Amino acid sequence: MTAGLTLAGLTIGYRGRRPVTIASDLTAEAQVGRLTTLIGPNGAGKSTLLRTVCGLERPLSGSALLADGTDVTRMRPARLARRIATVGTQIVDPGRLTAREVVELGRTPYLGATGRLGAHDRLRVDWALEAVRAAALADRPFHDLSDGEAQRVLAARALAQDPELLVLDEPTSHLDAPSRVEFLDLLSTLAREQRLTVLVSSHELELAMRLSDAIWLLAPGGVMHTGTPLDVASSGAVSAAFDRGRLRFDPERFVFEVKDGSSQRPAVEPPPAG
Repeated sequence: MTAGLTLAGLTIGYRGRRPVTIASDLTAEAQVGRLTTLIGPNGAGKSTLLRTVCGLERPLSGSALLADGTDVTRMRPARLARRIATVGTQIVDPGRLTAREVVELGRTPYLGATGRLGAHDRLRVDWALEAVRAAALADRPFHDLSDGEAQRVLAARALAQDPELLVLDEPTSHLDAPSRVEFLDLLSTLAREQRLTVLVSSHELELAMRLSDAIWLLAPGGVMHTGTPLDVASSGAVSAAFDRGRLRFDPERFVFEVKDGSSQRPAVEPPPAG
């Protein structure tokens, strides 16, 4: 397998007069043709890591390398836009644009001074809509779409960019349960069929463990655990990061359970009524 993204001693955080380090010396690989999901507790640094990988945040040290060895952290925005596409957490209202016009925005890095789409650009837009099963939505106003439909259109816009690395930050956060499964399955299919490196962050831990090819777990303290879902679960890293109180992660079934704590904790009696 080929690594489409490699973290090499990457230290992330915030620069300034008093730099803040979030996670140090991160080492990991995301493979071409595979869906890699980044998980971790709130505040662990997932969004900062994704912003750094996309070239939107400078690292404190280290590198994030694409398949050919190019360091993302040293690339100019125009080059980044041709190699990395992103889908953010929030679904931004683009006004009166149709779904097709939103997808056409993905061709912006390739347009000349006129800003007009050519025949090849239109073919890429058509292909992207078909690839995410959104061709039937093309002429509908974007603001009329459901959250699930809108996320598919935004994924099509990213595909229209013709990237080698697709990065999505919490793309299922606004979706209902069936749409979450459908969307993660779509990302897995796109990674495999289009030979993309797909990196997605998610709070849907159980779904991520079941539908991902690989897991990056950014644990408290900035420690990164990587491997197949089974490898990461079996190592105890998921339990260490997420177990709390009576909540326990089952590493064999990839589910959380609430354990009976009656023998460990006395009942709390309510105060007298009135």
